[in-house]
Amino acid sequence: MTNPLEQEVARRRTFAIISHPDAGKTTLTEKLLLFGGAIQLAGQVRAKGDRRRTRSDWMSIERARGISVVTSVMTFEYEGTVFNLLDTPGHEDFSEDTYRTLTAVDAAVMVIDAAKGIEARTRKLFEICRLRDIPIITFVNKMDREARDPLDLLDEIEKGLALSVAPMVWPIGQGKEFAGTYDLNSPRVRQIEQDPEGVPVSGPDDPLIPKLVRPDTFAKWRDEIDLVKDLCTSFDRQAFLEGHLSPVYFGSALKNFGVRDLLEALIAYAPPPRDQQAAGRVVHATEPKMTGIVFKIQANMDPNHRDRIAFMRLASGKLTRGMKAKLVRTGKTVALNAPQFFFAQDRSIADEAYAGDVVGIPNHGLLRIGDTLTEGEDVVFTGVPSFAPEILRRVKLGDPMKAKKLREALEQLAEEGVVQLFIPADGSPAIVGVVGALQLDVLADRLANEYGVPASFEPSRYEVMRWISCDDPKKLDEFITSNRFSIANDLDGDPVFMAQSAFSLNYTLERAPEIRTTEIKEMHKPQ
Repeated sequence: MTNPLEQEVARRRTFAIISHPDAGKTTLTEKLLLFGGAIQLAGQVRAKGDRRRTRSDWMSIERARGISVVTSVMTFEYEGTVFNLLDTPGHEDFSEDTYRTLTAVDAAVMVIDAAKGIEARTRKLFEICRLRDIPIITFVNKMDREARDPLDLLDEIEKGLALSVAPMVWPIGQGKEFAGTYDLNSPRVRQIEQDPEGVPVSGPDDPLIPKLVRPDTFAKWRDEIDLVKDLCTSFDRQAFLEGHLSPVYFGSALKNFGVRDLLEALIAYAPPPRDQQAAGRVVHATEPKMTGIVFKIQANMDPNHRDRIAFMRLASGKLTRGMKAKLVRTGKTVALNAPQFFFAQDRSIADEAYAGDVVGIPNHGLLRIGDTLTEGEDVVFTGVPSFAPEILRRVKLGDPMKAKKLREALEQLAEEGVVQLFIPADGSPAIVGVVGALQLDVLADRLANEYGVPASFEPSRYEVMRWISCDDPKKLDEFITSNRFSIANDLDGDPVFMAQSAFSLNYTLERAPEIRTTEIKEMHKPQ
């Protein structure tokens, strides 16, 4: 008989939703939560009037533009399974946040627009999942609108992503004629806006199916069923868990169709919390002692209280409210007096949480991205990266009297991962680094609205930045001294070298072969 900890861990499913912007990811998130009984009315991203705003897009800039720019975390329960759903930013300017989020999940749902197929952002996010061997369930969304041929879509996934696909259901009609789906594994027809359980049928030739669509549509559908049975791979859970095969579902998130199939697939096929790699050893989810990794910081989720929440994925054991944990980076003890479960910006106190759960820990700047909390062991988890920014800008302050406030605001937003902050060694104004221009819009919006510091950005004379290190500290100091006007320090105090161009970077480094540079920095390396 398994012990209570193992039982609790086994019923957890922690997953992310990945897609290109506008494929319907946020709408699908809403409908999943509706199934979990977490919300009463799902708000479409571009809903009009006073209908409830989309719950997972809570920041003002998200609601205004109808896009997701931060990771939302939502915990809900369905059919005895506890889901931790991470809704990632679809916009490419927030890829770093997305990458870190994908270090905290065990599975992903890939949403594809039935009319557009695989788009650039989907491909990039898929590659991140592949790097981490994250199993993927595919959901072809918007079948109730004009869509491409389902066989073409499957072929594009197989060839474009080098991923075997196993269709679990097959759409009956599409666009205005989309009538529902046929279950390929246990013959059953689920009709749109009918009982989600569906109706058992004798097979593809059951007399019910021709009644749902036009005769020519049925004839085409019947041929497709034979092709699918002959050509497509049948579902193999082991291949799915290894990231080689994806089960495919068709539906319409807007019409709340096919969403239940997804939840049931996550329960049946997605893995329970997986073991996590730490420096020196593997941490098993069912170990009795609690360990967790902070993968995201979010400030000011509640504008009425200047709060700051660290999102922590529990890697092992059980967290109990009031317990004391060790912050491995500093050796300090942290009292977990008010850990929280989230439902976008709504929250509730978590009296207990288990491996796989994502909890929020209120703090005042003590915790940073990449931090590990344990019950005493010095464990440092690996694989939470920071990337060299692609855009560098100087911060221009409108009111010189607010210089100190600006510095504090930039430090907080950098700790949160909104931007990277670099303080030049020569004392010139701070430089912020971002992956894409939209991040600058978000930064300006938050500086003005949350901190009351209106600021603008002007081009920096630097275009390229790399972290630098050297085995010989004396040689590193000499390099820093001789290139003082191109050196800055990041939030952790680590030195970076900034250059006006890639040519200039290479030219300088060729003359200092002992200096190592890197574009990716582990958030907290083991000391």
